[in-house]
Amino acid sequence: MDYIYGIHSVLEAIDAGRTIDKIYVKNARSEVAQRARAAGIPLQVVPDERLNRITRKNHQGVIAMMSAIEYVRLDSLLPSLFDEGVLPFILVLDGITDVRNFGAIARTAECCGVNAIVIPAHGSVSVGADAIKTSAGALNHIPVCREDSLSKAVKYLQESGCQIVASTEKSSQNYTTADYTTPLALVMGAEGTGISTDILRMADTRAAIPMFGNIGSLNVGVAAGVMMYEVVRQRLADNLEII
Repeated sequence: MDYIYGIHSVLEAIDAGRTIDKIYVKNARSEVAQRARAAGIPLQVVPDERLNRITRKNHQGVIAMMSAIEYVRLDSLLPSLFDEGVLPFILVLDGITDVRNFGAIARTAECCGVNAIVIPAHGSVSVGADAIKTSAGALNHIPVCREDSLSKAVKYLQESGCQIVASTEKSSQNYTTADYTTPLALVMGAEGTGISTDILRMADTRAAIPMFGNIGSLNVGVAAGVMMYEVVRQRLADNLEII
């Protein structure tokens, strides 16, 4: 991942509106930290030792990790899909932190005609070089929306006419019986914690992939692939355009 370091360099990057994945700072009360918070850029306070592992150069207690892609605004992308007559298929990833899972999901999403991936600004994997490599380059072709509040993003999708479908083992409804032929936002949760309670509560539909073995859940990358291809199957069966 590319990075810039030094107080003035990072402040200039913030002022220029460059896409920054995360800023590491030594001082939580520094000007850089305050400006990062104001700009909605993920911030992490770390000791000198962590900064020195990234670079031995004079970082002045500040290092910014630059994004490998340009993020897209959800409130700009979704209206354009409707204007173009596209049946939206949005993938919402709630707390996915493993870069390999994220890359694999993005690769499948691109193959399935997903119109955008929505991730939270905090507590989520970053779209860096490793993620792009794992996605086989798919992240260069599919828009990614990074939202300060994932629950607000889901509410916006819902109010815009998208059905919110949560993939969760906490449902008694088989995933194949849900209807995916409407404007759709499919929510996948992190392994272990699953979908957050507030977003799960907002879902219009909760769908579960049946399990017959001794292990209670699938890898999230595999589960996302199963869910996405069910969307494709239903839309093809109804002669709906995938993209």
